[in-house]
Amino acid sequence: MNNLALMARFNQWVNGHFYDSVATLSDADYRRDRKAFFGSIHNTLNHLLVVDRLWIGRISGIDPGISSLKDIPFDEFEPLRAARRREDEGLIDLVDGIGEERMASPVVYTRILGDGEQRTRLDHILITLYNHQTHHRGQVHAMLTQAGVTPPDIDVIYFLEDAGLS
Repeated sequence: MNNLALMARFNQWVNGHFYDSVATLSDADYRRDRKAFFGSIHNTLNHLLVVDRLWIGRISGIDPGISSLKDIPFDEFEPLRAARRREDEGLIDLVDGIGEERMASPVVYTRILGDGEQRTRLDHILITLYNHQTHHRGQVHAMLTQAGVTPPDIDVIYFLEDAGLS
């Protein structure tokens, strides 16, 4: 398994642990504005799903119908959690089906900012997607701590141990 496929699985594993932790919050704590970039855990988790759908759509050549990085496709936690699971499974399937040659090829897309056509290598898009997830999960980690919930241990080494890959 290459590192990008490994990271797709790690991404799924971490998201599962984060959603389990978030599920312990009251709805008020889940939606509370905690002064993070997107305000609440609810908004941040929706943002992560929106951006993943945007990048995966660009790779797949499918318009996911996203008009803003602040879109809130799911107002309730459980449907958002189910969508996150599906998105993570789809990402694994997508990455597993991409050959080495295609990984180095450019993906042509237009950013939401409307600043014209962009070309980015597919493997660089995946790195961007994983890094973006990590960035905002760090914010969720801090917001969980503010809410009195001990965030999960999410280092790659723990994933490798759980997956029997260490």
